[in-house]
Amino acid sequence: MDREIQQTKNELIDYKFALDASSIVAITDSRGMITYVNDQFCHISKYSREELLGRDHRIINSGHHSGNFFKEMWRTIGSRNVWKGEICNLAKDGTYYWVDTTIVPFFNEKGKPFQYLAIRYEITERKRVEQELQKMMTTIIDVQEEERKRLSRNLHDGIGQNLYSHLITINRLISEMEHPLLEQMQKEATQLIEEIREISWELRPSVLDDLGLVPAIRSYLSRYSDHYHIDVYFDCVLNRRLDISIELTIYRIIQEALTNIRKYANVSKAMVMVREIDDVVRVLVEDQGKGFDVKNHSPGVGIFSMDERARSVGGELSISASPGKGTKIILEIPIPYKN
Repeated sequence: MDREIQQTKNELIDYKFALDASSIVAITDSRGMITYVNDQFCHISKYSREELLGRDHRIINSGHHSGNFFKEMWRTIGSRNVWKGEICNLAKDGTYYWVDTTIVPFFNEKGKPFQYLAIRYEITERKRVEQELQKMMTTIIDVQEEERKRLSRNLHDGIGQNLYSHLITINRLISEMEHPLLEQMQKEATQLIEEIREISWELRPSVLDDLGLVPAIRSYLSRYSDHYHIDVYFDCVLNRRLDISIELTIYRIIQEALTNIRKYANVSKAMVMVREIDDVVRVLVEDQGKGFDVKNHSPGVGIFSMDERARSVGGELSISASPGKGTKIILEIPIPYKN
């Protein structure tokens, strides 16, 4: 028996050595007070063991995360579940560092928590690269939108206006003489003008820049319903103009989501809702169509584009769907609160 106990003890010592060598480890009591930290924790936080013991993790709180972020973390571990997430911390010297964190709760025989084990791995460099990639993607999207805007204006104000002038000339000729070719030219010029307007609109609707998001969505939905015979219920509570990058993101994601609906959902109705709640704009696009299995579905270019656009303005995109029960796309974007 003593031999078995010693063997178990040696195994635990080996496990601890391996864990301390590879991970940032901390243990807290039921109140969240730190009772143990390993050398890795001291090294990355720049605090000594004596400065950390008896304190809670607010000593390294960077202020990057919201109060709700930590409330959800405590709710999870308080429910006897393991919590996993990425946290940005603040070291003693004022530098920030990111850690991939797993928190394991321990409960006594009465079902009460008595300690929490936090195992972390530093991911600061990975987060830096991700942020750089995100900046590049945001720049690409901005450049793309500016180019679309330029092309849209050139088509509308250049070729479009020249064609309209030709149409006026054709109409004057028709009023002075009759010829079947003139009528054909009139019809073709009218069709070309309409096609250029459509292309210009798809590239960048001027109403979005001139009047804002809500009129642009209403105009788009009207054209969408006329063209594809899909009635879209639109409900919006948005009482102010947002930053143009946010308005563009919302508009493009609604546009892409509705494109997917007309291609794949096989429905005659859809719904778009926009809500501003405190410091968040929430967008919902929903249909009751064919749906799909999210887990076994590889995201296409459209979904990838929507997700990248959401990330470019600090937003989050979520998709829920199931075969035969439709698809729901939710976009949430934080915005500065104004009285």
